[in-house]
Amino acid sequence: MKKIIVTGGAGYIGSHTVVELIEAGYTPIIVDNLCNTSIQNIKGIEKIIDKKIKWHNTDCTNKSAMDKVFATEGKIEGAIHFAAYKAVEESVQNLQKYYDNNLGSLKVLLQCMSDNSIKNIIFSSSCTVYGMPDVLPVDENALFKKAESPYGETKQICEGMLKDDTCNSVALRYFNPIGSHSSELIGDCSADKPSNLVPIITEVAIGKRKKITVFGDDYNTPDGTCIRDYIHVMDLAQAHIESLEYLISSKNNENCEVFNVGTGRGVSVMEVIKTFEKVTGEKVPYTLSFPREGDIVKAYANPEKIVKKIGWKSKLTLEDSLLSAWNWEKELQRNT
Repeated sequence: MKKIIVTGGAGYIGSHTVVELIEAGYTPIIVDNLCNTSIQNIKGIEKIIDKKIKWHNTDCTNKSAMDKVFATEGKIEGAIHFAAYKAVEESVQNLQKYYDNNLGSLKVLLQCMSDNSIKNIIFSSSCTVYGMPDVLPVDENALFKKAESPYGETKQICEGMLKDDTCNSVALRYFNPIGSHSSELIGDCSADKPSNLVPIITEVAIGKRKKITVFGDDYNTPDGTCIRDYIHVMDLAQAHIESLEYLISSKNNENCEVFNVGTGRGVSVMEVIKTFEKVTGEKVPYTLSFPREGDIVKAYANPEKIVKKIGWKSKLTLEDSLLSAWNWEKELQRNT
């Protein structure tokens, strides 16, 4: 079976993609030092697949350590690069941490791939590369505007690094991943306190927090709150598998192709809260506050390109996503 290096493979999106890689017949090799996740996801993957997973507890910014990983594993077909810090608000407060890690890890990975004649890489990009888009839904032809956060800027720079490199790459511009695997064995195990909407909602619902803070209620949106495109993490994981097969079969026309990965539907913060309450029967108290620095008001995808070129399309609903997120939160509570 073809070996795929998966940096950040113990993280939220990475762990779900590892499971899907195995289902598709690949052999994933996880490279993750657990700096922003938990070994719980490694154990969860192994329970789902009923066998041990290959895992290197390695810092992806350390070239000599990464050289050892590639030397140990031998022939590798490609890489999927998730390893990066991801909190928009934290990136505003600690931008150097984000530049060092997010840019440094990709630089090292590309060097290792070049040293070992490995061509194929899927990159975990983000809709934050668009900045504040002028036209919605936003498509891949939209020009980059100034990023609203250092996190978004690192993703813009990383895409530039891929375009300048000789590898074959696909950059997947995620919108907002939520939900978890139906087994309830893997999910968002971020070491830091969650900063994304849905994990905060589930923590409020289960009693870890008293209420959720809604940042801004007078934006130019139907209910005044920010709008995002929420995609189930299992749909997102499948997009990586189909993109990898697209690269391996040499169907790409450019050395770096970019694809939006979203549902194409914009949903407001208040709509997410109300939908969660409806599908779970739990109340989510909230308070209103001032807008948060670095946040984009509205962002949702035009996913037509990935549908036409690769054949991927989201299948799971917002309700599916929120219910699975709630089930994961309850599982976390049982294990504490």
